[in-house]
Amino acid sequence: MQSLDPGARPPISSAGSALQPIPVFNVAAAEVDRQLHICNACRYCEGFCAVFPAMTRRLDFAQADIHYLANLCHNCGACLHACQYAEPHEFAVNVPQAMARVRLDTYAEYAWPPALGRLYRRNGLTLSLATAAGLGLFLALTLAIKGTLFPGPLAGNFYAIFPHDALALMFGLVFAFATLALGMAVRRFWREVSPPSEEPVQKGTAALEASRAVLQLKYLDGGHGEGCNEESDRFTLWRRRFHHCTFYGFLLCFAATSVATLYHFVLGLEAPYPLTSLPVLLGTAGGLGLLVGPAGLLWLNRRRHPEHGDSAQRPMDRGFIALLLLVSLSGLALLAGRDSGAMALLLALHLGAVMAFFLTMPYGKFAHGIFRSAALLRFAIEKRQPGRLRMGGE
Repeated sequence: MQSLDPGARPPISSAGSALQPIPVFNVAAAEVDRQLHICNACRYCEGFCAVFPAMTRRLDFAQADIHYLANLCHNCGACLHACQYAEPHEFAVNVPQAMARVRLDTYAEYAWPPALGRLYRRNGLTLSLATAAGLGLFLALTLAIKGTLFPGPLAGNFYAIFPHDALALMFGLVFAFATLALGMAVRRFWREVSPPSEEPVQKGTAALEASRAVLQLKYLDGGHGEGCNEESDRFTLWRRRFHHCTFYGFLLCFAATSVATLYHFVLGLEAPYPLTSLPVLLGTAGGLGLLVGPAGLLWLNRRRHPEHGDSAQRPMDRGFIALLLLVSLSGLALLAGRDSGAMALLLALHLGAVMAFFLTMPYGKFAHGIFRSAALLRFAIEKRQPGRLRMGGE
């Protein structure tokens, strides 16, 4: 295990060069360091996922290495059930659980601004639901004061409730903040896990490989194609499928918004759009994906064996899932009731859920996806470089 003694020998960085001693600051990172040294001596799981070949390029692990490997881990659980040193062995190796605990630290440590990351870490579910409810109530009260909460049927004309420019400004600012916060977080993460002195590689090819791994959710197949472990050691592909529904549902909703923006500013076509129009079709398909995917993930989250993850992250996990469900349910309800007298209320509730989602996404499981994508890109680059370890008098 890496020594915490300031006088200890320095660890080896990702590039294999000596660094100044970097202490492991918390119990979660120290436990990952302990387990990785055991795994590095065994290497039985080397073919399971990207974590183990990345691990074997190191003899010791700096703090940045631990965060990098923890975010490379997809928590599929395969290595836990294959491990001869898992409990009841005295080594008590449980890589998925140890990595999950470090990922929780990653979200808070790299969050920008840091105070919001710490707040969401402690109260993810409560904060998500309270933000969505508070914003939705605020918008509904605003409409009630203006006397437009129940204006009667408006044929789906949302802009009769909230002017287009007001909506664009409101959500433009929220989206800009979320983008800035995520950009600042991943920029710092990338600078720490990627040493500057690297051998030249074809980064375009590495980026394509990493993109394929992200789009296919490659490492949720358990390394053998049979899937993850959930409530037992039985393999299942359902977590991968529900992740796909969630991921591509979100992309379809984003595409619907992008196409509607193009219609409005380029083609001069203003909402409401027909049910058979491209923005509505994309949004409906995306909403259904964001309904099926998060509902399935919540079902799996409630059934998952406690040794397969970190129970302390459940409020954060469920807060993110709850917001996605609120966004999809309120969006589909708004589509169904856009010609009714309740349209203004449904619109206020939907906008509140969407705004809460964007305000909290830099601090929870959405950020986890960004960090994991960066870790996969780092791995794709690193595997194309020569090994830097010099052992046995090399």
